[in-house]
Amino acid sequence: MIALLHAINPLYSVSGFVVGALVGFTGVGGGSLMTPLLVLAFGVAPATAVGTDLLYAAITKSNGTLVHALNGTVDWRITGRLAAGSLPATAATLLVLSQVGKSGAGAANGLITSALGFALILTAIVILFRGWFLNHIAKRVDRLSDRDTRLLTNLLGVFLGVLVSISSVGAGAIGLTILLALYPRLPTVRLVGSDIAHAVPLTFVAGLGHWLLGAIDWAMLASLLLGSLPGIAIGSHLAARIPDKFLRPILASALAAVGVKFSI
Repeated sequence: MIALLHAINPLYSVSGFVVGALVGFTGVGGGSLMTPLLVLAFGVAPATAVGTDLLYAAITKSNGTLVHALNGTVDWRITGRLAAGSLPATAATLLVLSQVGKSGAGAANGLITSALGFALILTAIVILFRGWFLNHIAKRVDRLSDRDTRLLTNLLGVFLGVLVSISSVGAGAIGLTILLALYPRLPTVRLVGSDIAHAVPLTFVAGLGHWLLGAIDWAMLASLLLGSLPGIAIGSHLAARIPDKFLRPILASALAAVGVKFSI
């Protein structure tokens, strides 16, 4: 533990603070911001950036889950439906990554980089066009039976399990938007709480898998947490004072640009 504290990197901590503040401001998942920052600004290998960010997300979202659970704003039925799809998909994805990794670190990093680019572009589109998306499918969702809704939630879990395990991106903006479409009658806060609660086992299992694959930097993880926890608190406190309609398009444009960079 003492050695880990001595290995704290102030630059990582500052980055963690900035990302944490942006997460608090916008509600966008930290993976959309943290993983690209680690890869592009610090030159961290994509596999290590993703693996470390997954455990970072599991730790930070555990606190959010506790708060939502105490406030009664987690629908455990929805969380269970998501997990029923995501956890098996995560295990299968990690198995594929381990097989790809046997071909060399370059092959695994190439797959992760491509998936990261796709996930960032998709996240940017969802952020920009969430309102249109929800309005467009609202009438169709009303016709779904509970069985259909359950199946679609399971499939959403499968999609998130694959995407998050490879890129650490998607559990926030993408997952929540689809939940809003599938469960339009539930209060948004319950869907947010359910999405965060689901992200904890998803990122924890995926992070442990990356640890077994040797893709975790523990000193970097500690440094990021040291900065991000106060950053999230401050960002959440100031969120009501920041014009969301200006910040979200800027953030979405930045994510799209980074996603294109990873894709080419």
